[in-house]
Amino acid sequence: MKEQLTKKIDDRTIKVGVVGLGYVGLPLAVEKAKAGFETIGFDVQPAKVDMVNAGHNYIGDVVDEDLKKLVEEGMLKATTDFSFVKDVDFIAICVPTPLDEHQQPDISYVKNSTIEISKYMTKGTMVVLESTTYPGTTEELIKPILEEGSGLKCGEDFYLGFSPERVDPGNKQFKTKNTPKVVGAIGKDATEVIAAMYRAVLEGDVYEVSSPAVAEMEKILENTYRNINIGLVNELAILCDKMNISLWEVVDAASTKPYGFQPFYPGPGLGGHCIPLDPYYLSWKAREFGFHTSMIEASMMINDKMPEYCVERASKVLNRNKKALNGSKVLVLGVAYKQDIDDYRESPAIDVINVLKENGADVDFYDPFIPEYKDNGEIFKGIEKIDENIIVSYDLIMITASHSVLDYDMIQKNAKAIFDTKNAMKNVENRENIEVL
Repeated sequence: MKEQLTKKIDDRTIKVGVVGLGYVGLPLAVEKAKAGFETIGFDVQPAKVDMVNAGHNYIGDVVDEDLKKLVEEGMLKATTDFSFVKDVDFIAICVPTPLDEHQQPDISYVKNSTIEISKYMTKGTMVVLESTTYPGTTEELIKPILEEGSGLKCGEDFYLGFSPERVDPGNKQFKTKNTPKVVGAIGKDATEVIAAMYRAVLEGDVYEVSSPAVAEMEKILENTYRNINIGLVNELAILCDKMNISLWEVVDAASTKPYGFQPFYPGPGLGGHCIPLDPYYLSWKAREFGFHTSMIEASMMINDKMPEYCVERASKVLNRNKKALNGSKVLVLGVAYKQDIDDYRESPAIDVINVLKENGADVDFYDPFIPEYKDNGEIFKGIEKIDENIIVSYDLIMITASHSVLDYDMIQKNAKAIFDTKNAMKNVENRENIEVL
């Protein structure tokens, strides 16, 4: 099987399937197709499938012209029918892995996709999970489902592995194609063949590890590392405010050290699919071994309370202008979880808006990339534009995403008061009405 698959990779006769056409899946499908592999994407949302088949892009990290050309050439298509699995040799699972209401991993999307794949999978197939999850998922959950549903044996009839997604929406330097990849599979042959499949597509290095569990854990480490360090600077931001010290200046000064220090910055909380969620996967799994991840959980508590802390600070800014938060008009600038993107998954800005409303504020938002967002099943629409007359009509401008396209000088000149949680206005000279987190 190894030799046959290796030859098919070299000949570009491998047919690729990608399950889940979101921020991870669609860019991966495009790169597979660009590398010469006929690719079929699957998604449960007919609207996404229709857009792909029409050559219409909806993901910022995908080049519109690339998608259109690949569809026109027949190298990429999409479907809502899981039976496509019987026609492919390589399947990447790129479905969401959110948390449930108890902050525990919800792997129902992974489980349900795997069950459907097992119904149609044929001998000689490679299956790779890319969705972030807890260590053990590939071997403890996916392997038994695939073997039982297909009647095939892992390692003999099909190969199974884990290769964590590394997608950073809006990153101008690193995209799917040039970001190094980690691969861990069940068995040496599986690892080598799956790694070869990625090497045939990507420019970045492909690093092989000894098992799926190692690859699953390294992904958790990547994002827990950031969670902990952001928790550290968020806690220091609270302390520095009490000491009348600018943490932003402190971090800039510390960044002059050429070794042993990496800068992290405070903010209203954590956003995106990975950093706010991954530590919960690990702390949940650790309990199975009677282990308490005290440092990780401490950082999560600090980061989780930042939206409320930012609202407390906003209230103090209003108080200095003889205004109560209750009844004040507040304009929140930016609901994306990071600058210059249209992604609001797990955005702390939405938590900030909710806490403001709970305290009686009259809240609007403006985001040049996100005209509306959905929260708890309800659609919230932002204002369509900002100008001098709009800015001056609010008691407080609260910046929760540092979008570079905003005219911060105009905002400063016309705002009654500004609370900047992202230091977005660092280059504005007149700072008399600006307070920074």
